[in-house]
Amino acid sequence: MQVKNFSFSGMDDVKETLRKDPEIRFVRFITADMNGERPCGFTIPVSELGGRIRKDGTIDLEMGNGKGTVLKGFDASSLYPERINESDKNARLDFTTARVLPWYYSTRVDGFTRRWKELAVFGDILEPGNGPYRFDSRNILKRTLENVREMGIADTVYIGPELEFFLFEADEEGFPVLEEFFLDDVRYLRPIQVDKGRYFKGGRYGEVRKESQMILQEMGCRSEYDHHEVSESQHEIDLHYLPALEMADLVMLYRYIVKKVARSYGLFASFMPKPIAGINGTGMHTHQSLYSGGRNIFFDEDDPEHLSVECRRYIAGLMRYVPEITAVLNPWVNSYKRLVPGFEAPAYICFDIQNRSSLIRIPGYDQEDPDSIRVELRNPDPSSNPYLSFALQIAAGVSGISGKLEPPHMKDVDVFKLSDEEMSGMGISRLPPDLSSALSLMEEGELARSVMGETFLDHYIRAKRAHLEAYRSSLGHRCDDISMRVQVSRFEVEELLPVL
Repeated sequence: MQVKNFSFSGMDDVKETLRKDPEIRFVRFITADMNGERPCGFTIPVSELGGRIRKDGTIDLEMGNGKGTVLKGFDASSLYPERINESDKNARLDFTTARVLPWYYSTRVDGFTRRWKELAVFGDILEPGNGPYRFDSRNILKRTLENVREMGIADTVYIGPELEFFLFEADEEGFPVLEEFFLDDVRYLRPIQVDKGRYFKGGRYGEVRKESQMILQEMGCRSEYDHHEVSESQHEIDLHYLPALEMADLVMLYRYIVKKVARSYGLFASFMPKPIAGINGTGMHTHQSLYSGGRNIFFDEDDPEHLSVECRRYIAGLMRYVPEITAVLNPWVNSYKRLVPGFEAPAYICFDIQNRSSLIRIPGYDQEDPDSIRVELRNPDPSSNPYLSFALQIAAGVSGISGKLEPPHMKDVDVFKLSDEEMSGMGISRLPPDLSSALSLMEEGELARSVMGETFLDHYIRAKRAHLEAYRSSLGHRCDDISMRVQVSRFEVEELLPVL
């Protein structure tokens, strides 16, 4: 059955789909915790959807207690940094996001078989009084987009990410198989790669990319193309751009689908930024553009590069604030082992047309087409929380427009080949070199605090510093070894790889 992404005009379609397909037995509510690296949530039997669907696309759930309809309450203490005596929250399911998961689940009970399907739905986390919950990162993105509209800058922000991933050998339980090796008498672990392909060249398991895209298509989601990436066993599927909130939801769903498909092939799909030292890591280059009244405000027909003043100021905002939001765009110790010179990952803050050595570039495929002009930020990685990542990028860029920042000069050079002295002379600075530096810049800065809120930011920094301390403790006396800025430690492989 071909299922579209339901809109308000299609609320009857939601009910009709549930009526016509009795094998859809559960609604899966999907949300994100602070890290947002994988979906969280719960399932509700369709039989509990006895309430009315509201005009805003949310639904009241009939709980069968004779007291009318209510939102679905749940215990949030395991998902968010909330005190146990303040952990009751409400989930508001937004059925405009509804998509049928186009596969069957089945039981394993001896003597009989049973199968069912599920409807995936995103939504918001609310306080018991139904006000926005301060730790709901999806609400942070919604609030950021509303601010952009209220400022009169744009009515729609489009996002188009390029999510790379690795395919590794998996065991019978679906976890990555690890092999050990020694370097300077130190024992390391690494996942096992499964092909010898290169960029646009050969490789195995392209079926995983194709199957993932066909599932997305059946759910009403578009992808633009797929290919093998630079490193062995590395792949990429590019999603067709969408409004920012829809895209953040889709990123959560996309990572889940790719992992599920890979598991069906006996593989483990990983979005870990740098799973293996010495090869290219995994990024999520993020394309973004702002529209007002159906017009791309980044396009200027009279400019030599067809870039508007708003576009250049948006870039200036990203360049100014990216150091203090990097701890969200690159949220793990492991993220910074990708952002090192020599592996095509951006480490230096500059921008240019087409130039892939720049942190920010303007794709040059068709610059005379107004709809093709967009800004590409290249340092985010796919292990990040997409709601926070998109919110902070948008807020940074828009701050450049509202603050009328001086447009930066383009750097038409291969930055990877410049010496430190040459970059300093050209005014090119570095991204934070490690998570500790990134957290300090975030704590001292103003943008992340204004977007995420005081409480969320403080808890986020606290959690990431705990992650950093656990990493350092695992290294012991090797904590200050220069080699550990490059090598992927056992801690990263054992603690991060299975979940990213």
